[in-house]
Amino acid sequence: MYIFVRQHYKRYKHMMDPMQSSKTINIIKQKELEPDFEPSMKTLSRIFKTMADNGPEAKTSLSLDTHLNYARLAKHIVWLEKKGLVESTIDKSKINVGLTAKGRVFASTISSD
Repeated sequence: MYIFVRQHYKRYKHMMDPMQSSKTINIIKQKELEPDFEPSMKTLSRIFKTMADNGPEAKTSLSLDTHLNYARLAKHIVWLEKKGLVESTIDKSKINVGLTAKGRVFASTISSD
């Protein structure tokens, strides 16, 4: 049991860092990206597949399900929000993310191939 917990802690400890969480909330609240930010198509595909399969999720669940750290996920979520494909809501320190109607149409289009 100890080895199992230790392995998973090492794998996900970057996701549990309170400073990282605060940085993520700021990225999503401010909805600002670096001017040279280029989203990864592989990452976008994983996000869309997970959200289409699971529906709206808290960022923690989405981060674990897509195997992305919070900061990387947050940047992609902001990029998707600017395109009108997802919507995030912040309740205290909890961020929930869901597909918009436009995002659902786009997700079904890319998954039908």
